[in-house]
Amino acid sequence: MKKKVSILIPCYNEELNVVPMSKAITELFENELTQYDWELLFIDNDSKDNTRPLLREICKNNYHIKAIFNAKNFGQFNSPYYGILQTTGDCTISMVCDFQDPIELIPQYLKEWEDGYKIVIGIKTSSRENRIMYGLRSMYYKLIKKFSDVEQIEHFTGSGLYDREFVEVLRELDDPTPFLRGIVAELGYKRKEIPYQQPERRAGKTHNNWYSLYDAAMLSFTSYTKVGLRLCTFFGIGCGLFSFIIGMIYLIMKLIWWERMSAGMAPVLIGVFFIGAVQLFFIGFIGEYIMSINQRVMKRPLVIEEERINFIDEKENQLEMNQDEME
Repeated sequence: MKKKVSILIPCYNEELNVVPMSKAITELFENELTQYDWELLFIDNDSKDNTRPLLREICKNNYHIKAIFNAKNFGQFNSPYYGILQTTGDCTISMVCDFQDPIELIPQYLKEWEDGYKIVIGIKTSSRENRIMYGLRSMYYKLIKKFSDVEQIEHFTGSGLYDREFVEVLRELDDPTPFLRGIVAELGYKRKEIPYQQPERRAGKTHNNWYSLYDAAMLSFTSYTKVGLRLCTFFGIGCGLFSFIIGMIYLIMKLIWWERMSAGMAPVLIGVFFIGAVQLFFIGFIGEYIMSINQRVMKRPLVIEEERINFIDEKENQLEMNQDEME
């Protein structure tokens, strides 16, 4: 019996990429990876363009291809994670829809999987994206790796192969705010890392912006580091000590030069605004932790589905397609 490989492709407004991606995956398994049974699952995060009609047509013509349509946009982390949980293969390979995870990685992933690795991930060694963005990402990865309680994986975007045993671990976590990159580092089996150069996006516009990148950074910080809370404590102690020393210096200077010393209000105002700014910053930072706790306590579902396509017995589906062709 053939082993079954599941390919997960999260998408959002990818009308220019879903058809080429489905063709590329289909050709790969029909021409090169014929030893495997396979399924291709698109999970659409409430696209506003022509993505969903195209996916319906793709699924209609190939029973290997499935689709899940979310009722709304559930974010860049929940939707892919939920999609992995819906796959049925002996392993699941997660890749983005814009071809920035090269499909040439799939045979490499499968080779390492056959050699015994239960997790095989892609690591960006370089990128053709904006150099400034790549540099900022590199700084972020090094920062989170330095301060995290768990070893973090640099330049790992989530693309990789996950054995069914690890997918079962993900199912049992019951985490309403999952961060797959951190989970792989924290709970994953021994893994194999495959280096690759990230190509440019094939078509369309990226949906990542400063807010989404900030959201990712805060999720990883609040999930895997204590540095934010410790920084608040240490900085507060430092500011208090510094203010006490400055206050004593001014008091001594005033006592010595009573008539000539005129401190005025400037030091007081500067100190008040400085301390106020520090307090606001750390209140917001602590709020990120509280918000993360709140989301976990509420236990909201990862995704609410609006529609599923081709999630029926594959043999039955094939018989229906054959009957349609005969008619």
